[in-house]
Amino acid sequence: MPSASSARRAAEPPPAPSDSYVQSFARGLEVIRSFSAAAPRQTLSEVAARAGLTRAGARRILLTLQTLDYVETDGKLFALTPRILDLGFAYLSSMPIWNLAEPVMEQLVEEVRESCSAAALEGTDIVYVLRVPTRKIMRIGLGVGSRLPAYCTSMGRMLLAGLPDAEVRQRLRASPREALTRHTVTDADALLAKVQQARRQGWCLVNQELEEGLVSIAAPIADRTGRFIAALNISGQANRTTPRQMQDTMLPPLLRAAGRISGLLGAKGS
Repeated sequence: MPSASSARRAAEPPPAPSDSYVQSFARGLEVIRSFSAAAPRQTLSEVAARAGLTRAGARRILLTLQTLDYVETDGKLFALTPRILDLGFAYLSSMPIWNLAEPVMEQLVEEVRESCSAAALEGTDIVYVLRVPTRKIMRIGLGVGSRLPAYCTSMGRMLLAGLPDAEVRQRLRASPREALTRHTVTDADALLAKVQQARRQGWCLVNQELEEGLVSIAAPIADRTGRFIAALNISGQANRTTPRQMQDTMLPPLLRAAGRISGLLGAKGS
């Protein structure tokens, strides 16, 4: 079954081919995106359906990717090869900030004894760009490249807080806003208010809205212009650390760590 983000892309009409838009390249990216944790190995028909292509079109792209060693097949099922990681690594390696941020995050994890992550905003989702875990506290397996909805995550709301309200409303409208737990806020106006609160206070706490028992708190990472390029968060178990305790004991070191990373980018006041 296609992911929510791929379904949204499929629902949007693709740009017309032009000097500034290479349709075949865009289709190749859709084929790559069709693979996921839920569909790591697919038939030609499945790839075509997920990517919104004909079987013939999907076949040409898959065979090209196979020739380049990005895809492998047993004759029936296709799968990505580890070489595909080169594409994601190009992003990470082009931003040396993450190399500098990792020791700051490791120090934060050692101090608070909880997992720490960094994520960037992409559309209506956050994408994990760095993670330093302590132990598995979530049923959801997370790693670099994992995506979560922005509306119900602390890092997502913090990153939305860096946008004008009109754009926040637009992204909230485009998000499915499902009730993932009994605590999840789904009303667009209520979510906008929470984003505005995060903007005012400079941090965001989300209590069991993504997953029962999970509480997290996030702070922004800003560049020299003040733009939020990522967010940093700490996640913990609500039965061990209450939201109040997290705010009292973990927010100060989180803000210091986010400030240090922002300072590496030349952010003012860091």
